[in-house]
Amino acid sequence: MRKRIQSNWKLRPGERRFLIILGDLVVAWVAFAIAVYVWANAQVQPQMIMDFIQSRLQAWFYWLPVFWVILPIDSYDSRTTSDSRRTIRSISTAALIGAVIYLVVYFASDQSLPRRGVAAFLASAVVLTLLWRLLYIWVFTGTRFIHNVLVVGAGESGKAIIQVIKSTNPPYRVIGLVDDDPEKQDLVIEGQRVLGSCSQLLVLAESNDVTEFIVAITGRMLPATFQILLEAQERGIEITRMPVAYEEMLERVPIDFLEADWILRSFVDESRISAFYALTSRLLDLIGGAVGIVMMALLYPLIAVGILLETGRPIVFTQVRAGKGGVPFTILKFRSMYVIDEGGSISSMTQESDQRVTPFGRLLRKSHLDETLQFLNVLRGEMSLVGPRPELPRLVDHFQQHIPFYRARLLAKPGITGWAQNHLSYASNIEETKIKLEYDLYYIKHRSLLMDIGILLRTVASVLGFRGR
Repeated sequence: MRKRIQSNWKLRPGERRFLIILGDLVVAWVAFAIAVYVWANAQVQPQMIMDFIQSRLQAWFYWLPVFWVILPIDSYDSRTTSDSRRTIRSISTAALIGAVIYLVVYFASDQSLPRRGVAAFLASAVVLTLLWRLLYIWVFTGTRFIHNVLVVGAGESGKAIIQVIKSTNPPYRVIGLVDDDPEKQDLVIEGQRVLGSCSQLLVLAESNDVTEFIVAITGRMLPATFQILLEAQERGIEITRMPVAYEEMLERVPIDFLEADWILRSFVDESRISAFYALTSRLLDLIGGAVGIVMMALLYPLIAVGILLETGRPIVFTQVRAGKGGVPFTILKFRSMYVIDEGGSISSMTQESDQRVTPFGRLLRKSHLDETLQFLNVLRGEMSLVGPRPELPRLVDHFQQHIPFYRARLLAKPGITGWAQNHLSYASNIEETKIKLEYDLYYIKHRSLLMDIGILLRTVASVLGFRGR
């Protein structure tokens, strides 16, 4: 009897992300305990610490560990969690943002806030989180936690998934590829050799300690291959379809490697939203839109004066965009360009360092302040806080002729921010637009209230970091 593969320690990307968040939360509570001890020890005798905690700790102080876990929310992707430099940069940025937020609250509040307690928490949280994250990188990039993978299919789909694995540092080590095409035998594709045909899968798996097959077959699968995959699964080898592995690693949908009926078979069914989500999402929009308008009210006159002094009128830029289902609506923005081209060509898409953007407009775009008027669109129900970027109707018509599944992004209401906007700023060409669409479709397929809140928090970090274009 052949041995059954044991892969209990081979955590999936989603499981690794959960482990990191759990570890961050644990060390945040340890930092909380250290902060309370440091703060109390400076105020009272050791035997009075419990009395100090009961009398001096306000309710908001207990939320600091949760707040700390949320701050570095953009550090939970696989690229960052397995890279020490990115991890250090992300945690440092989170600490800086946390310090700035505290200082703003400190000077704006009429109550005395505990400087020593917050400083002790922030310092402890930074040090402990960095130690935990570096320990995670040291342990979980070891061979015990890595999946030995065979890619089944050496065509464009197989080539693409190997490129993804090479670029994202996931818990995978590719052993090679298998393919039934005789002309592909012994070829080297993206640095990996085609080791044999599908009939040799079980032998290759046993001789190379393979724990997972990534199936990258885009056409019809032979019955014999299907039977071998079933037998492999019975032996404990994980079977993962290429689109699933692609989504897990990149958190976007591989539109170039999906079958024609994919949108009917899985996307429409899986993207149906519950009445509860629809209700809570609209409630979040109403609250967020109202709060956004109130918070920005003091800045609006200053922005208007800045635009007037630099380039004159108009202050507000209006343009027809495609809403949910392609229904047109008028979007509101502060003008940030010299020339407003309402009808222009496809080449009028925003470019990196676009010369049409004014100096003051560039500041508005970097901070996303030009888009804050869209809170009015949200209150009117034309947009949501979170969703795909609202696009020009003519661009929708153009892109759906060149990019598969492009119109599917209209299944959701457009948003001020979104999953695609978090990962990629403005798209300036077809290739970047395809990548943004992959993020948009991933969001529509997986959207939830928790995901929306996470996107909003990432956006806040982006605004504070001036990462707009």
